Amino acid sequence: MAERPNILFIMSDDHAAHAMSCYGSRVNHTPNLDRIADEGVRFDNCFCTNSICTPSRATILSGTYNHINGATTLDTPMDNRLLTFPKLLQGAGYRTAVFGKWHLGEGAAHCPTGFDDWAVLPGQGFYHNPQFIFNGPDGGTMRTVKGYVTDIITDMCLDWLEARDHEQPFCLLYHHKAPHRPWYSDEAHAGMFLDGDLPEPATLQDDYRNRSRAAAAAEMRVGVHMSPTDLKCEIPVDLPEDELRAWAYQRYMKDYLRVVASIDDNVGRVLDYLDAEGLAENTLVIYTSDQGFFLGDHGWYDKRFMYEESLRMPFIARYPREIQPGTVNRDMALNVDFAPLFLDLAGVPIPDTFQGRSLRPLLQGHTPPDWREAMYYRYWMHRAHHNVYAHYGIRTHGYKLICYYNDALGQPGAIDTPYEMEWELFDLREDPAEMRNVYADPAYAGVVRELTDEMHRLQAEVGDARHPADVM
Repeated sequence: MAERPNILFIMSDDHAAHAMSCYGSRVNHTPNLDRIADEGVRFDNCFCTNSICTPSRATILSGTYNHINGATTLDTPMDNRLLTFPKLLQGAGYRTAVFGKWHLGEGAAHCPTGFDDWAVLPGQGFYHNPQFIFNGPDGGTMRTVKGYVTDIITDMCLDWLEARDHEQPFCLLYHHKAPHRPWYSDEAHAGMFLDGDLPEPATLQDDYRNRSRAAAAAEMRVGVHMSPTDLKCEIPVDLPEDELRAWAYQRYMKDYLRVVASIDDNVGRVLDYLDAEGLAENTLVIYTSDQGFFLGDHGWYDKRFMYEESLRMPFIARYPREIQPGTVNRDMALNVDFAPLFLDLAGVPIPDTFQGRSLRPLLQGHTPPDWREAMYYRYWMHRAHHNVYAHYGIRTHGYKLICYYNDALGQPGAIDTPYEMEWELFDLREDPAEMRNVYADPAYAGVVRELTDEMHRLQAEVGDARHPADVM
């Protein structure tokens, strides 16, 4: 049997693709992350199926949509009895470990399972002198570790790699807290971006005209809905909103990019280790984030919406045995596809219950003729955390249809204040910034009918149910 590949899965929290230079960032330079893309493949159309931490992480582990795995909101921790790819790899002889951000619940019912070793942050965790929950009985034991969280997580991963059984392949989940809010830098990067201003996104001053009520109602406008903790100073309340957005954007983005720089440096440490130990040739290295993030786009920070900056995940991969250096892939990849990929590479059968498809053909430069041309998305946590309305939708290569069904439907953590259903349609080729809703435009009536039918078909295909008011 051919030597099975090692798997190094690096995931950050809230790292938008457009804050990476390999994705053409206008504001940032990420040389070590670029190494992965330059020596492997960059996916330009990788999307999450629910843009929020706990649901996305549960989907990645279980290969299922959130209505199947039960982790629909931040208040629905993942049941650690679920079948996950680490359990299957462990059962097939892989050494497995996870260090860093978990965010799938705590205690015996929700701690990591399927791992030979682990140490995870409770909840969001702290940037400085964080507490960790270490592998142990009844959900593990907690203690404080001195230092900066990005360095600490990297140290844990390198220590585990050094001490592992070298006769077995490994699967290591290397999960950063950063760059999650509130973006506290370490000393090594605190002096970055002190000179001059960063370029503003074209939609920083979005006024939310020509959209549904949901866009204007969202409480995540830069400056307006931020706290002194976010911006590390008191917020000038007397500024007009356009000036406040511009002022706060500079403070927010510079902090965000400083914590990203620490990730980049630490990823470089791990890549250097793989090179020095002769592991690079037979190790699949992936860098991604649990979802995208608004970097002043539409005047926002945070995520949750189906708009591009939130929906899109960075996904770069290096595996010299199968990936040609410098490859760019534009097929649709989803976070539900990650688990099947890992099992496929390891030669482990993919369970019928997994709902994604292995990305391996795409890594090799081959697109199967029946590869998806559309993806289904659903955000369940109506009005909680930033007042984002519940919605589902479909994205194709040319269009995006969003149904704001605006109903908590009894979901844990959601707020039970239903509103009338609304729809948005964006022509992504004519309006890539998603500034003009053309749902009611008669010229798009045929597109609306076609996409609505396809969305309902995808809902049925993955076993989800449409809202009762969605009767079109």
